[in-house]
Amino acid sequence: MAVKADRKQSIISEFYNGRSVFVTGATGFMGKVLVEKLVRACQGIERLYLLMRPSRGQSVDCRLQGLIQNPIFDKVRKQQPDVMRKITAVTGDMTSSGLGLSPSDLQLLTDNVSIVFHSAATIKFNEELKAAFQMNVKGPLQLLEICRQMKHLQALVHVSTAFSNFDSEEIKEDVYRDAKVNPAELLEFIDCLDDDGAKNMSKQLLGNYPNTYAYTKALAEQLLKERCASVPLVIVRPSIVTAAQSEPLPGWVDNMNGTSGTMAAVGKGLFRILKIKEDMISDIIPVDYPINLMIAVAWHTATSNPTGVSVYNCTTGHLNPLTWGLLKRWTIESWLKFPTKDMMWYPGVCYTTNDLSFKINQNLLHDLPAYLMDLFMKATGKRTKWVRLYSKASEAFSTYEFFTTHQWRFISNNPIHLIEEMSVEDRNLFYFDVRKINWQNYFENYILGLRLYVLKDDIRSLPLARSNLKRLYWIQFVVLFLVLVGCILLFSAILYCM
Repeated sequence: MAVKADRKQSIISEFYNGRSVFVTGATGFMGKVLVEKLVRACQGIERLYLLMRPSRGQSVDCRLQGLIQNPIFDKVRKQQPDVMRKITAVTGDMTSSGLGLSPSDLQLLTDNVSIVFHSAATIKFNEELKAAFQMNVKGPLQLLEICRQMKHLQALVHVSTAFSNFDSEEIKEDVYRDAKVNPAELLEFIDCLDDDGAKNMSKQLLGNYPNTYAYTKALAEQLLKERCASVPLVIVRPSIVTAAQSEPLPGWVDNMNGTSGTMAAVGKGLFRILKIKEDMISDIIPVDYPINLMIAVAWHTATSNPTGVSVYNCTTGHLNPLTWGLLKRWTIESWLKFPTKDMMWYPGVCYTTNDLSFKINQNLLHDLPAYLMDLFMKATGKRTKWVRLYSKASEAFSTYEFFTTHQWRFISNNPIHLIEEMSVEDRNLFYFDVRKINWQNYFENYILGLRLYVLKDDIRSLPLARSNLKRLYWIQFVVLFLVLVGCILLFSAILYCM
């Protein structure tokens, strides 16, 4: 549905007027950004229903209050205090039969909801197969059955991942199906396995897939396409989702998962060696891009009624490539410009893909300092922590090594075609044109975001942090000098003995 480029009003915002939206995964990283953008940019929304489950003794109402008190909603609360009343928590659980919805809540959703955004998932790469299967496959299928009952449904947007297919180096915007496996029969087979049986068969079932996350996401795509029938299903596949470029706040991030955790560890001087292929494409995507794409995709699906299941690869490597080497350069430059106040060592990191080189450097640069620091802490009567910390950090990063040593070319044409159908106002309000990302500027905001939102370093700590950075620079210089002198003396002694 093409629109005139000179339209001033937001057609997409107007589309959401009077419509109710259902969101799963609202308390997750992407979910928070989605909810914030919907209430801020689509003020005419009738009601926003969020699927939540009680957690750690908190009711869903308490969890909802905790969510909307998050700092990312500060701007919305000030500008539109009444709009927050449109958010309603619905008690449920993606792993329960019928999503755990009560009959009254189910009726509420089926009578009122027009748009569904499904972003709930377990994102643990090393999750047990049975648990990942329950959340990432059976959950979406149960949601699909509920969508089938919705009287006014116009779009079901399913969030998958760009890393759900590994059969070729070029991944197109299609749902791939393994010709060797019948997904329906596989669904029944895994469902019949107990936890131990699934654990024992995980390696055999995963095949070429590196982890249960990618495997279950691929299986969910196949089954959803196979069973959606008249449900207007569309799939959005983000790549590695990272801190926001602009919204809800520049550099906003609320977790230490994946890339963010690794960058924070590098900034603190904890990580000195990583198994990464420097010249490969990293394919990260700022979180605001897939969120804006999802909102626009729902509008387009509802108003154009496309045939079949559309897939949108929300990636950067195809249109605005960033190598792991450039990511390292701009990360280090940004940390040196905006250092954190609590550094263990001067920030710097080396990449290698050689197993022997990696193991030697890991022992020298990670394990040895950790043991020495724990010995010092034990001798001074303090609680040891460094060996345990490095062990956990190394184990966490090892789950990502498959993605930092392999590369795919994700074709992302559908988002560009969608941009061409949007008004100028909507292109600005719901931006997702990755061709316009300035990566160097982005990483400065990313590091500032990590300092503020994750490491809790106020901007006023910068003078102290820079003073510490200078001190660590000279300590590093002295240590390297002493190591060099030691090596020369050792070499001289060996020659003398010969």
